[in-house]
Amino acid sequence: MMRHSWFVSLRSAAMDAGPVNNVILLADSYKVGHYQQYPPGTTLLYCYFESRGGKFPYTCFFGLQYILKRWLVGPVVTRQAIQEAKEIYSNVYMNDEDFNEDGWNYILEHHGGRLPLRIKAIPEGTIMPTRNVLFTVENTDPEVPWITTFFETVLVQAWYPTTVATNSRIYKQVIHHYLALTHDNLLLLDYSMHDCGYRGVSSVETAAIGGAANMINFKASDTVAGSCLLRKYYHVETVGGISGSGSEHSTITTWGRHREADAFKHMLNIYKGRAIGCVIDSYDMWKCCEEILGGQLKELVKDHAKSGGYIVVCPDSGDPNVVVLKCLEILGQQFGTETNSKGYKMLPAFLRVFQGDGVSYKSIGTILETLKNNGWSAANVGFGSGASLLQRLDRDTQKFAYKCSQAVVGGEEVEVYKEPITDTGKTSKKGRLTLQRDNGTFTTIQHGKGDPEKDLLVAVFENGELLLDYTFDEIRQRAQLTPDDISILKFLADEK
Repeated sequence: MMRHSWFVSLRSAAMDAGPVNNVILLADSYKVGHYQQYPPGTTLLYCYFESRGGKFPYTCFFGLQYILKRWLVGPVVTRQAIQEAKEIYSNVYMNDEDFNEDGWNYILEHHGGRLPLRIKAIPEGTIMPTRNVLFTVENTDPEVPWITTFFETVLVQAWYPTTVATNSRIYKQVIHHYLALTHDNLLLLDYSMHDCGYRGVSSVETAAIGGAANMINFKASDTVAGSCLLRKYYHVETVGGISGSGSEHSTITTWGRHREADAFKHMLNIYKGRAIGCVIDSYDMWKCCEEILGGQLKELVKDHAKSGGYIVVCPDSGDPNVVVLKCLEILGQQFGTETNSKGYKMLPAFLRVFQGDGVSYKSIGTILETLKNNGWSAANVGFGSGASLLQRLDRDTQKFAYKCSQAVVGGEEVEVYKEPITDTGKTSKKGRLTLQRDNGTFTTIQHGKGDPEKDLLVAVFENGELLLDYTFDEIRQRAQLTPDDISILKFLADEK
């Protein structure tokens, strides 16, 4: 009971955070008057969300459950919300005529403030080829068809977690490829890419959403906000990503240039028997590898290993394709190497290199190809990524769109679509949609001609209630790499 109370109070605090707490204010303001623009007699609007293509050939769907729980579940329309929205929109429009006060009051009085919407979606974590429907939305009360399009704004924000999850999965495919080629096993894969993007994104909420999305693919992260989101909305009891103790430039340079060795010695003493990350480029990273860690402190490093610890050496400047290889070569000379079953060199188990500067899925591929060509296993290196992972993305990365494809007007079903003569790529789908998989291929069936028994879209929300509540473990399992995945090398080659 105490835990439940704590969770409720924590969720309430989260709901009260930020400048917007009113569901009626979650739309672009131009949508407020759209209820007046539909044909008289309109009783239903049916919309869908898809990726119309973009950088990657598939999407890893994630984040709708967060949006639903955060904003749409329960009696979200209140008298106070209506009055606040009326005041704000009246000032935005400079009139009192466009705001649909009667419509919102109808939802309050006839539905207890719960939204009469039905949302069907693919299960979160599903890997879906682009140009297929990801979720559909329709009104369940013919008196308020306009709410289907009104909530486009907030629902389309599923683009961000989905794009991050997709982007990080591409990272994983690249690393998987090189581990499979150059190492004995794939045990390091889930921990081989570290989320360093907390400070590099636009807000704490962005960090939470993006950090959680990345944790679908990788279990190493410094973006603790992602774990906080997963604990609240996806049934994670502990955390979604782990980290370790590491230095930064300030903790090394405050010792002074001539006491850099003392800084590392201090770390080895205070973190005895633990994993530690040592940033090595405060001054001369080659000297640091060879003369400090591999010279003055070599025996202390080995003693650290004997007590169960290991060291991750972190270069943080220069050309990664040059720096990583040179660090490995110096450390290999100082500490020795072994050859694994694939014929590639390995540093001692207590020593690794971590590249966290200039990292993207493209640069990882370049770095690991260089290591392979020089006889080094990919297992010697871990990676960290920030802006390229969580921030250097937008809605057009995967060309996400939310469009109306069917209406009922005067009792007649009408197929709704757009077909711009200037951009056929923006042609939208028509009629009711089903998502089917036949002979291993996903297909979105239009015009209401699909087989309901084969439809992969499942109801997740109806009339203010969450119908399915996915756990993060389920989502991670769906997103696992499979033998059916695209050839990542072909994908990278096609990009160049």
